[in-house]
Parts: sequence; structure tokens; C-alpha cells
Amino acid sequence: MTPTSDSILASQVSRRNVLKLLGVGTVGTGLGYSRFKKPKPTVYGKDTLDLPFYASEKKTVAIVGGGLAGLAASYELSRRGFEVTLLEKSPQLGGKIASWDIKVNGEDMRMEHGFHGFFPQYYNLWSMVDELEAKDNFAALPTYAVVYKEDYGPEIFKPSSSAFPWNIVDLAFSSPNSLNWGLNLVKPEHWEVFKEITAFHPQRSYERLDNIAVTDWVHGEIPKGLYDLYFLPFGKSSLNSPDVLSTGELMQFFHFYFFGNPEGLAFRGTRMDMGRSLVDPVANSVREFNGQVITDVTVTGIDWADGEIAQLRYQEGASGKTAPFWVETNASLGEGFYGAGDDVYALLAGDAEAVSLTCTHQGCTVAKVDNGADGDGFLCPCHGAVFGEGGDRQAGPAQRNLDRFEVLARDGDRIQLAAINADGTAVAESVLEADYYVFAADVVGMRNLFALSEGDHHAETLQQVSELATADPFAVTRFWLDRDFDWEYSNFTSLSGYKLTDSITLYHRIQDDYRDWAERHGGSVVELHSYCYKEKAFPTQKDVLDTFESELFEIVPELKGAKILHRELVNQKNFSGFPPGSHPNRPETATAVPNLIFAGDWVKMPFPCGLMERAVSSGLLAANSIIEREGLQRRPLLTVNPAGVLSPVLSA
Repeated sequence: MTPTSDSILASQVSRRNVLKLLGVGTVGTGLGYSRFKKPKPTVYGKDTLDLPFYASEKKTVAIVGGGLAGLAASYELSRRGFEVTLLEKSPQLGGKIASWDIKVNGEDMRMEHGFHGFFPQYYNLWSMVDELEAKDNFAALPTYAVVYKEDYGPEIFKPSSSAFPWNIVDLAFSSPNSLNWGLNLVKPEHWEVFKEITAFHPQRSYERLDNIAVTDWVHGEIPKGLYDLYFLPFGKSSLNSPDVLSTGELMQFFHFYFFGNPEGLAFRGTRMDMGRSLVDPVANSVREFNGQVITDVTVTGIDWADGEIAQLRYQEGASGKTAPFWVETNASLGEGFYGAGDDVYALLAGDAEAVSLTCTHQGCTVAKVDNGADGDGFLCPCHGAVFGEGGDRQAGPAQRNLDRFEVLARDGDRIQLAAINADGTAVAESVLEADYYVFAADVVGMRNLFALSEGDHHAETLQQVSELATADPFAVTRFWLDRDFDWEYSNFTSLSGYKLTDSITLYHRIQDDYRDWAERHGGSVVELHSYCYKEKAFPTQKDVLDTFESELFEIVPELKGAKILHRELVNQKNFSGFPPGSHPNRPETATAVPNLIFAGDWVKMPFPCGLMERAVSSGLLAANSIIEREGLQRRPLLTVNPAGVLSPVLSA
């Protein structure tokens, strides 16, 4: 794109306006933001009194959900002397950062839910890592790039400790696309955009912007260049699509990662999978402090009495979901399909039973196919497992049938299901009573938990949980290829402008296991990640896989003709959604139920944070809630400056 003389002049005027504003000494120096003295983290929840650290009286805590939030709460409470029992529905801990064993052409390897970057302003996560002496499990990534399919040159970000406003000044001079920003602060619309992104306020920004979707807010106001270059790729990295994301939430996200972040844009990756690098050290610490960790658990009931939780009931090692649960219809897949992502069900003939479409080999979603003379059936698009029309295994790598479910009830566009055990036997039910209960499941899990409530439950809390939203599905495909290739960008690179793909990760240059595999085989391991795609555009996992494969060769033309030795697909719809209007009634960590505390990246946080740091911080905040009630010293939590640098000036 060749700029005209008018666009150059407008850009120069805009740049002068930006630099003049950002260079005002009374703003920059007065607020402590300079190139030479960065602001310190803000402390949240520090007690002024010298209180005991350890619990002197026996207190029990039941924590449901073994993701980062549940692990963080378990970690802090167990080391304070509480008797912790952690329940996790999956065979492995970690939630969205879990990892599991796979076979790649006979070799043992580990798979996970996709690459995650660990940023320096993840203060609370890093404090746990330091205490666990696990920092060597992480390695700094030297650069970070954003590559655009068309119109713009690549943006290359290098580690820097320049805080706002100097990080924006540096970007203005170093960006190859600065002439295409189109920012002109003499235009009222552009000034309003600039004001919002630099003057975030934890109350007023939500009051002004929470009811507006990002795509509606930017329409006709934000400069197209700024939106294409930064708002779109970085906004999608929140794992929420801009058309269903609250603008207030996006402002909080940008404040935490850019405008209120004193650490610069840099991050680390794990040397091994995230299970071994982070999850295992936390879980091992919980066990060392006599905490009980139980995986592969199905909660079967929550019993209430006198407005509190009296007990939980659960089963271990259940075959499928033995507790009743509700799933909504999925019209994009056709009549008779329910659920979404990798948790989809199909009604069988007679409509009295349903079959799970989760392949029993490695969890991909099977597709319904016509097997000709053999009748209808199901085919796994990942590894070729074949199942009959009733879910019975017929061929391929799967070793058991698809899970079957009884249809218990119907309610409009949803049905209630319960698993039918393969051997017809009942699974023993255990009872867990505790002084405190921390619910740290994901949004889907929280809904299912409260659907199991029996007795005098708290209606307002139940209503808050029912209003929680999930984001559009995300998908990850990891390819093992028979050749390596040259790549001039970062080993993790954000991508923009592609139909499905939002990032590419070169695992054979980041993680030790994959480096070793590539050296032995002379190949490469590449992962493509879609943060939030539309199900109507990609109704089946075969559509997702085919598109990823096509775009891989478009992104890396040198791989055309390469042989795909193996591939793994992860496709889920369980990430927290932050739609317009959701902030006011979003649950906080402390609930109206005396013995119930929430944790998860979906809770309303009292300070800026995002993604993994939001999950960890919520878990530690939940622990602090219990610790405070027991008269103990709370753990000080850290965050970036809660309000934007220009918030006092512009608010006035």
C-alpha cells in the first residue's frame, strides 16, 4: 500500500499530536511513568495487622475444579494448614492448561490445549512459581511478531521495560505501519477512542462501555489501521470474538496487557508441556501439605440446608457422565444434535437414547457418515476410527464403543442426559462434607454443578451462574511434519486476516521434547490456533482440520509437499464469555452463601488481570476470603496500576 502525500501529512500531524500529548511532563512525570523509572505493582489485600499465618484449628475445604483457579486456591489453603480435598472431573489436572499422553507413530509424547504465553505482569502466577522453585521450567522467547495476511507489514515486538506512554512512542517510531495508523486527535471520534484506551477506570469504563459490543463501538470511529493492526489480533487473543465482547471488558484487557502494564510486551513459554512445567509442581505441593487430590470424578449432587451447602456427592472412575446434565440443541449440525465444541451428542433411533460424539481414542469429535450397505455410522476425522450407527466400535485405533446416554427429560431446545454404564453396574457414590466449598469449574461445569442442587439453595446465586456465558469455540491442531523450514518471525507468531488461523507456534523450537523429536526425525512440529471461530462457518471438526491444513501451507509455503506424519486436534467450547451487559451481575469471589466461594477466570475481579493470571488471582482471592474469615494473614496480591495513566486528567 503506497501512502499519498495527504495521508503522510495527516499521519505526521497525528504523530505530533500523540507525541505532544504523551510527552507532557505533568502527566508522565507526575504519575511516575518514565523510561527510567517504571511504576511498581499495586498491592491488593495487604493486611496492616500482624496476623497468624497457619490455621490453629482444623478446618476443611472442598474445592471443585482442578484448573489453575482451583489449583491456586488448593495451594494457598493447604500450605496454611487447611484440610483440602480437590475434585477434578478430567483424568488430568490443569483445565485449559492440562496436558496428556499421546502416541506419535509409536513414540510417547505430550499434548495440550494450545500454546500459552506467560507475561511478566502475571505477578501472582510468578509468585507461586518462585515459591515452588519452578522458574527453570520456563524460558524467555526473544521476540514476538504479528503477521498480517495482506495490507500491512509484520509488527515485531522485542522485550522492553518501557511503560506507557513510552511503549507507544517506541511503537510509533519502530512500526513499519505507523503511516497507516490513521490516528488524528483533531477528530473528536479519534480522541474519544484514545481517551478510552488510555484512561481505563475499573468502575467508570464499565459503566460507559459494558453494554456495547466491540464491533459496534469501533464502527466508524476508530481508525481502520489501528483496528486492523492491534485491536483485532490482540482483542481476539482474549478468546472472545469482537462482535460478542463487551467493550468495557476489552478496555480492561488492553489496560492490563498494554496501557497499564509497566513490564513491556515480553513473555515466556514452558520448556516442557504445561502439565509438567506448572500443574504438577502445584499439585505436588498440595499433596505434600496433606491435601487430597482426586481426578476422574463426577459430582452427582449438591445438597443444601438452611441457605448453605451441606454436602457434595460424587463418584470416582465413572464411565461417562453418570450425573444427569442438560445440553442444548445445535442447529448448525442438523436435527437431533446437541452440545457444542468437543462435547456433542446425537439422538439414536427412537429418541430414547443418545450417543456421545467424542471419540474414545483421543477425544476428537466424530462425524455422522453414510456407510452405504452397512448403514449410517460415525467416523473420526482425526485418526480414522469407525463406529456403527449405535456407537459400537468397528475399525481404527479406538478400543471401545462411543459412550451412550439415556434421555431423561426434555425442555424446549434442550434435553437431559445420564450415562449408561457399559457393564450395567452402579458406581459407588461418596459424600464430602466441608466447612467451606470453593467452586472453581469452568462456565459449563458451573452450570452443571448448580443443576444438581437439591434443597434450600440460594436463588440469586443460582441465577448469577445461569447467566454466565461461554465464548465461541476455540480449536488447536498440531502437525508433525517430515521436514523443517525457515521462519523469519517469532517461534510464537500471531496471525491476522486468515479465515480460521489466529496464531502459529513452532514447538520444535520451544519445548525440549519436540526439539529432540525434530532432531531425530529431521522434521518439524507446528501448531495452528483459532481463538474464537464461528460454528456456522465450521460446523464439523473435519471442516476445522481441512481449513487448518490448507492455511498451514498458505502461511508456510515451504511446507507444500511435506508429509504430515501425525496430527492432533483439540476443539472446545468452554472458555469464559464476556458479552455486552454481563459485568453488573457477574459473580464475585465471595458469594451471598456463607460457606461458598467462587474462583475462575469468569468471576468479577477487583483489579485488572487476564487469562491465566485472572484464573490464578481468582483462586488466591478465594483462598484469602477463607483465610480472612479464620483470622489469618491474607496473601498480598499484586496487579498493574488499577486505573489508566490519563484517567485522573481526562476524568477531571
